[in-house]
Order: sequence, then C-alpha cells, then structure tokens
Amino acid sequence: MPKTLRLGFIGSGGMTVAHTNAMQDFKDVTFAGFCDVNKAKAQALAEKFGAEAFDRPEPMLAKLDLDAVWINLPPFAHGEAEFACIETGTPFFIEKPIHKDVKQAAKIAAAIEKAGLITCVGYMTRYRRSVAEARKLLAADPGRYAAGGWLSGPPRDRDPQSIWGWWIQKDKSGGQFVEQVTHTVDLARYLLGDAESVAAFAARGFVTGIENYTMDDALAVIVKFKSGAVANFCASVACAARGGVFLDVYAGECAFAFTGWDHSVQIYQVGKKRPRLVPGDPADGSHIFAVEDRAFLKAVRTGDPSGIKTNYADALKTLELTVAATESAEKGGKPVTLKY
Repeated sequence: MPKTLRLGFIGSGGMTVAHTNAMQDFKDVTFAGFCDVNKAKAQALAEKFGAEAFDRPEPMLAKLDLDAVWINLPPFAHGEAEFACIETGTPFFIEKPIHKDVKQAAKIAAAIEKAGLITCVGYMTRYRRSVAEARKLLAADPGRYAAGGWLSGPPRDRDPQSIWGWWIQKDKSGGQFVEQVTHTVDLARYLLGDAESVAAFAARGFVTGIENYTMDDALAVIVKFKSGAVANFCASVACAARGGVFLDVYAGECAFAFTGWDHSVQIYQVGKKRPRLVPGDPADGSHIFAVEDRAFLKAVRTGDPSGIKTNYADALKTLELTVAATESAEKGGKPVTLKY
C-alpha cells in the first residue's frame, strides 16, 4: 500500500477550501496542518479534518512531518511561507499569482533551483483537455495572433472582510491583470511560447464610490512573443452589462476560441465546414483542481516532476509579463522588455 502523504496548508481561505474539497476523496493523503495569520480560520479547518492549527508557517513545518504544503495566499503575503518550505526541503504547491513583486519572486525561484525543490503552480487551465487538443494542433501549425481577456463589472456590495478587501487595492493584489487575467496570459504563453516585450494603456476614474478601490478600471495590452506572434489582452472591472473570460488563438490553418472559466474550445480548421467543440473539463468528471493536485502529489511521491505543467520558475515568466503590463501603463504605454 502506498504511503499516506501528510499535507499542510498555509492560508486557510477560499482556495484552501477549494483544494481540500478537491482532494477530500483521495485515499493516499491526510490533511495534517493548517496555518493562517487569523488562527481562527486555520482552527476551523483543523477541527473539520482532525488536524493542527498554526498562525505561522515555521512552527507548523517544524512540528509536523509534512510531505508537501499548499501555499494559498494573497499576492502581497508571499515570501515567508516559501522560504520556510525551502529551508525544510518541503515541496510546495502555490496558487497564482506567485507574488506581486517580480524581484522577490526571482529570489524565491533562485532558492528553489538551488534546493532542487519540487514545486507546482495553480494554473489549472493547462490541464484541460481543450488545451491539450489545441497544443497538439499548434505544434504543427504555430499560432501567430491571439486576443483574450477577462471582463466583469465593479466589485460592489462585496464583503470587505473577504478577498475583496485586498483584491480591489492594487498595492496588495497587483491589480486585476496580475491577479486574475494571469490565467489568460499564462494560457497564451503555454500556447504561443515566451513573451519578449509588452506595452499597455489603462483607463481610470470611471468606477467610483468603492472604499479603498485603487484598481485600473480597464487595461489594454499588446504583447510580442519570441516566436514572432503578437497578442492583444484586455481587462476590466467596469463592464457590468457584458463580461466573461475568453482567448482566441489564430494559426495558419486553424483557429481556437476558448470561452468561460472551463475554457471549452471551438476549433476551426480549413476544409471543415463546422467548428469542433472540445470541452475543457476532464472527461472522467473530475474537478480540474483535483487533476492538478494529483499531478503534484504524483511528483512528490515519485520524485519525477514531469507531470507538472507549471513550476515556480515557469510561473515567474507569467508574473513578469503581467507586472510589466501594469508598469507600462503607469509609464503611459512605454514598452517594457522582458528579462525571464
């Protein structure tokens, strides 16, 4: 019988609930510890699963013999948890975005590489069957243009004690493009390759009457990829009448229209009269979080990370691109050349 892996969770909010829900039927894991600066939140989950509660990562890692840790924190709260895992040699899964500060994330990435630590980042869309089908076709017919984004209305009447308390503050979340549209940008990177440069313009002053709101109301972004492909991305929290998540990718003989959180895709191909629909959700009915969690757990168990589709070093490239877009907007659209 395989060893039961002992798991810990740093951050005890909605994403930890989502991942524990996804893994609650896994027979080869046990939830051993929960950590949160608000210890009452950690205690509530600890009591549910018969685990221990902590308010700091170091004591949890020192006391519990953990095989892996999930880091589910807001962008501004990263650093201590990652270095605690690196210090103890504990593999970790981390939710996107991995930070709001590229330089600090780069320091973490360097320490991870030096330690040879297994990591996985929560870009779950890379595990979707719709994306796998697109990748297969694009390998023979490379993409040359993409357009995508994430549009929604203003975050009004939402509990300031929840995620929205920090999400609407750009200095804490990094802004919508960094915290939310990162999924769309990462998918474009996965399909088109690494980016070379980015330029952006922001719209501000349309959304009013929300306390502590410092977000860009909208962002228009242009990206040049190293392959020669180009893309347009958009983001907005000022479009209440019509919103959604989408990414369109165009190659020479085929095109792909991804829509919705599940990223089902309509595939258009020259010579075929009708587009072909490929669902995004797993064929066996599994939750997409369970798919990425299982890939990480397999890597932890075997020491082979090949099944992980995004590690920390790769996610750093997505972070750099999204942060560079917001920096370009602050500079009036001046292009930013990417390093990573």
